[in-house]
Amino acid sequence: MDANVTKMREFAGGKMLAGRDGGVGLVAFNQPEKRNAMSIEMWEGLVAILDEFAADDTIRVVVLTGAGDKAFVSGADISQFEKNRANADAQVEYDRLTSAGRARLATFAKPTIAKIRGFCLGGGLAIAMQTDLRIAAESAQFGIPAARLSIAYAFDGLRKLVQLVGPAHARMILYTANRIGAREAERIGLINQAVAEAELDGAVMAIAQAIADNAPLSIAASKLTITEVMKDPADRDMEAVRRAGVTCFDSADYKEGRKAFMEKRRPVFVGR
Repeated sequence: MDANVTKMREFAGGKMLAGRDGGVGLVAFNQPEKRNAMSIEMWEGLVAILDEFAADDTIRVVVLTGAGDKAFVSGADISQFEKNRANADAQVEYDRLTSAGRARLATFAKPTIAKIRGFCLGGGLAIAMQTDLRIAAESAQFGIPAARLSIAYAFDGLRKLVQLVGPAHARMILYTANRIGAREAERIGLINQAVAEAELDGAVMAIAQAIADNAPLSIAASKLTITEVMKDPADRDMEAVRRAGVTCFDSADYKEGRKAFMEKRRPVFVGR
């Protein structure tokens, strides 16, 4: 094992795993016997992992993936539906129990990348859409089967889908409940890139390492500003955008970037 790669630690009874490769945090959804279907406990484990990564300044970017080669996340764990999602009232409670995990991922300040193999469906696609970048193997399949279960997809998930692919493609995905391949997902903007299966790990780590090597304050400012751009104008926090810019220009990293450019060397950023 590379000295920079840590052993994966268990969360949620082993159904969530976390580790690191240098400045890259690693998260694995680990229920391969159910194609990594997302249970309530797994959402709670994701909260714990992201909180740890948020507090660790040496983690610059986080990669999320599914265990095995069958799925990223195939959706919500349907075995919990009868107990936790049997009707509208139960759905409200399910949303309450899982909302912390969804909120943590949606508001996580560091860049996130979904590395996708196999099925990425329903709630699994919602997770992938909350990440900043989505890179998939050519064999991956995407879809939202809500119309086959008489489920109404939540507003936040639909908004993200429409932002990524536009209303016409969103309607096709939702109304038909059909699956699409990685190349089609790339064409319509649902994912950033489709690559050959054998190249997926290397392609994702190359992107993650490039991000980890760049200035953390600049990346954070970009992520914040893009997030605000996507909000309704009345909801935008322009003061936060202004403060992020000031922080960058007053930072030691800005001085380091200028110095490294003049000295024709790679900068070494520390996030301050």
